[in-house]
This record gives sequence, C-alpha cells and structure tokens, in this order.
Amino acid sequence: MTTLGIIGAGHIGSQVARAAITAGYDVVISNSRGPETLSDLVAELGPKAKAATAADAGAAGDVVVVTVPLHALSQIPVEPLAGKIVLDTNNYYFERDGHIDALDKGETTVSQLLQEHLPTSKVAKAFNHIGSGDITVDVAPAGEPNRRALATSSDFPEAADFVTTLYDQIGFDTVDVSPLSESWRVERDRPAYVVRQTAAELRANLAKADRVP
Repeated sequence: MTTLGIIGAGHIGSQVARAAITAGYDVVISNSRGPETLSDLVAELGPKAKAATAADAGAAGDVVVVTVPLHALSQIPVEPLAGKIVLDTNNYYFERDGHIDALDKGETTVSQLLQEHLPTSKVAKAFNHIGSGDITVDVAPAGEPNRRALATSSDFPEAADFVTTLYDQIGFDTVDVSPLSESWRVERDRPAYVVRQTAAELRANLAKADRVP
C-alpha cells in the first residue's frame, strides 16, 4: 500500500492524514516545529502514522502532500520529492503571504509556483477548495447521485490519475481541470472555491471562473 508523506500538519494536512489512513494508506507527517510536537496527533491516528521531519516525510512518501502556507514554499525540500507525485493543497492569501505580483495579475497559479520549486516532481492540485472539516465527513460511496466532487489538475496524467483514485477511495468524485495552468479555476474567490458541488455543478462553476476575480 502506498505511503503518503505529508509536509504540513495543520487543518488540511491532519484531515488528509485521517482520510488516507481510513482508506488504508500509511502516513508519515511533519510540521515546522519538529516531530516531537506531533505525538498527540500520531497517537490519535494510530499505528499507520509516524511523525518525521519534512525531509524525512518527503523521503518516506511514495506520494507527498505539500500543505504549508504559500510564504513557506521555499522551505519545501526539493531532493526528497524528486520524481514523485506531489499533491498541492495550497491557496494564496495575500493578507498572510504578502502580495505576489504574478498571482495578482493572473500570470501563473499557486501550483505552478510549487512546480517551479520542484522541477523534477509531478505536482497536482488537490484538496484546496474544500473546508478541512468536510474531508472526512462529506463523503459518499461511488455512484451516489449527490456525491461531492473535487477538482484536480496537473501537467502529468499519472499525477491527476492518482488524485482521482485517492478522491474516490476517500469518498469524492473528481473533475480533472488539467493542465496545471488551469488550476486557477479552483483558487480563492472563484465560483468553485469551498462550496459543496456535484461533478456537474463543479464543471459549471469551473466554466464560470474569471482569470482575475
């Protein structure tokens, strides 16, 4: 079974860990303060979870989830993630991250910035447009007519396929909005951002998005 390395143990990271473990994955999770500060979370997650440094979580993961504030992007270790699928959950909040001109002008996307930082990894957008609390509760089996859908996008089909599989295992449908340059459609302030939607509704919201909201 695939091991997920998770860099970032905040609301999204810890919820992805819970959902992934329920789906049968092993998890190695890290934060910026050191693995010893994650003892309570790891105890809650159980024997399929371990705490580590960011570099060790990246090295241990067959697939790695990066879920840190955008201003900390430069601190993500590069070499341990080389050649791996990397899921980017991040969003741009200028109030927190400071203004980034290329994002303000719509010239790039959050996930493209991570892809530039990790040139030999295969970045895919995932889990950025759902409230953290919903990741483990607003789920349903495949085929349910009102099943919630989430988007992904990547420049690598195998990365988008992995996210599609993971979403399904957790309990979500998927809408693929590849390539990565289209991932702005699920970024902050767009119609698809943090609303509950089926696959059909998500496709409609993606189509309604403006490049610079």
